[in-house]
Order: sequence, then structure tokens, then C-alpha cells
Amino acid sequence: MTRRPATPLPPLEERRRLREAGSLTPDQLAARLGVAIGTVRAWESGRTTPRGRNREAYAKLLAALAESPTRTGAPGSAPAGGPEEPDAAVVAVGPGKTVSGGHRGRAAAKPSAFTQAPPPFSPFSPFSPRVPSWAPPEEEDPLGPVSDLTPVQAFDALYACCAPSLVRQAYLLTGRRDLARESVERAFQLAWERWPEVARDPDPAGWVRAAAHEWALSPWHRFRPRHRRPEPPLSDASDRALLKVVLRLPPSYRRALLLHDGVGLGLPDTAAETEASTPATAGRLLHARRAIAARLPELSDPRVLHRRLAELASTEPLRTAGPPAARDGCERRARFWTRFALAFVAVLLGTTVLSLRTPPAGHEPSVPPGETVRDVPPRVAPGPLSEKQRKLRAKLREELLHGPERLAPQPR
Repeated sequence: MTRRPATPLPPLEERRRLREAGSLTPDQLAARLGVAIGTVRAWESGRTTPRGRNREAYAKLLAALAESPTRTGAPGSAPAGGPEEPDAAVVAVGPGKTVSGGHRGRAAAKPSAFTQAPPPFSPFSPFSPRVPSWAPPEEEDPLGPVSDLTPVQAFDALYACCAPSLVRQAYLLTGRRDLARESVERAFQLAWERWPEVARDPDPAGWVRAAAHEWALSPWHRFRPRHRRPEPPLSDASDRALLKVVLRLPPSYRRALLLHDGVGLGLPDTAAETEASTPATAGRLLHARRAIAARLPELSDPRVLHRRLAELASTEPLRTAGPPAARDGCERRARFWTRFALAFVAVLLGTTVLSLRTPPAGHEPSVPPGETVRDVPPRVAPGPLSEKQRKLRAKLREELLHGPERLAPQPR
């Protein structure tokens, strides 16, 4: 009996994103599949894996949600009952995932505050085929995956869909506009330098995001003269207060708060990206929330905190240089270090040849180091004379004065 291969499923973060993009709660998804709500949460967190008919039904439902042309809560969509309220802030935290709410009289946060949406020609990523690779076999394209993008086109697509959100995230991590732009540019330069590795990565946007966050939170920036000057404050008092509280958090807590409550990653994904255990990441997240709620009690609700973070990230018009500038910067750095390495090798070889061609005229033996001579009595100072020695000295002195004359040699 031949065992049928298991139906492929999307990644963990993609399962939750598709469910929320279809405006389905865990209860509704569990009711459609005929399972318990705890089972759906276990499937989305990765604690368990669906099998058998449940796996096939789950995969078909996710594939149907992925192919749905209309996503509830997508940017630009209005409710069926009428136009959107002017005081509602719609914040997109992922492709097709929104949170509504806001203060009256406050500008709505831009949908791209934290969004890393793929380009329109590909439903999931700049490097994936037009049909998701985890779709059930009966829904796959019989012609196989189609991808005719050059490396430059794929890099430009990745830059276009990720750079606007990454520069806002870096601004929340650092509170500095120039450093935020520099972090994003440096991350994309590193991505272009290691493009074969990034292109094969299952999550290229996550790779660039991790590189940008690590560069933004590097402790060496504090020693740079231009980063010691104070940054111009924000115009709104509430934004200044929130940014001040966020920047007071330790860097690891700040990053965990941004990834979980800002970007919308799950707790396991946040722990994996910050290279920490899940309990440690949960502790950092709880500590950050308590620290913010202690100074700003109105932000004790995570949903309100997420909305305010998105609004804060959208207040500053931060722009990046563009994909060509990132590629050119990477190539200039590569050329500089290549020329520096070649010049260093040339100087080393020239020094070696010069030392070999100009030897000394003759051999001059070196003076051997001195050796210690053993069994030699040490020098001692003469002590006081005895009575017998004093008498002998006196006698000798008398004979020199009154003794016989000395003999003198006579010439012949």
C-alpha cells in the first residue's frame, strides 16, 4: 500500500496572516473545520501539526483565503454601511491585517507604517512563484513555478515593499532620523552584498529587517560625534512622551515590543528574530508594556499601544535613497575594500623583496652574552687589625726608616 504524501501547508506566520486577512477569528476557523479552538491555536503556533483530513481541509481553506481578491480590512476599503469615519485610524500591521480606532481630531496613521507588503506581481514574496508552493496539489500550476526576475529586479521589488516600513521601525528603535535611514540603507547594502543567500532565504523581508534592527541598535553609535547632538523634538506632546518612554527601555525590550506589538509578529517569531528563548521574550514584552503603562496609563491595552506606535511612526516623513543608491553604495564599498586589500598585499610583497635584495655586506658575529663565573669568593672589606697585626705593622714601618740603605744598580 502506497502512502499518500502529506498536503503542504504555509509557514506558521502565513497561517495566522491569512486567517486575519479573511476576517476570521480562531473560533470561526475552528467552527468551519470542525475542531476545537485550542487546536487552531496550536496549529498556528506550531505546537502541533494537522494530519489526515483535517490537514487537507485546513490547507484548502488557507489556499482559498490566499486567492480571495477582496481582503476585509485592506487599505482603502470602506465599510458596507457607508464611508469611513474621519476620526478612525486604520493601521496595517501586515498584509491584509488592520486595527481600527483612534482619537478624534488626530491624523490617521498611514497604512504602510509597519507594513511589509509584497509587490503586486507576486502574492507572497518577490521570489516566490505566482502560485504558493504550499497550495494543495490539485491547485498547483501544471506549468510549475514561474519566476523570470533578474537579481536587480528582485532586489528593487524587495526594497520597494520593505524600505518604507523599515525606516519607520528604525526610527522607533533609535529616535534619530538620520540613523534610521542609515540603518535601512546599510541593511539593503548588506543584502545586495549577500544576495544569493538572501534570495534563497524563505523570508527575505525578515532577513533585511533583522539586519536593519541590529545596525540601528549597535552600541558603537554612541561614540560617533554627530549622534551626540540632540535630535529635533516632535511637534505633538503625546508623541514626544511616548517616544521618550520607548527610548528609555533597554534595546532588547524595545525591539521585542516593536516586533510583537508594532509589526505584529507572534511570540515564537519574535523570539527567533531576536535570538532569545520564548520565555525570555515574553518577559521582555511584559516588562516593556508595564513600563509604558506606568508612565502612560492610557496605553495599557496592547491594541491601543499598537495603534499609537503606528501613529508615532507615521508622524515623521522619512524617505530612503532608493534601490540604485543601495546597490551603488554596496559596490563602492566592495571596490574600496578590494583595492585596499590589493594595495596592502602589494606593500607587503615590496617590503619582502626589498629586504631580500639588500642584505648586509659582511657577517658580523654578535657578542655573546656574559656568563656568571662560579666558585669565586666574594669581595669583603678588611676588618679591624688584631694586636699582633698592629705590632707587625709598626715594626715594618720602623725598619723602612732606620734600616740599611737600599741597593742601587750601578752602570758598567
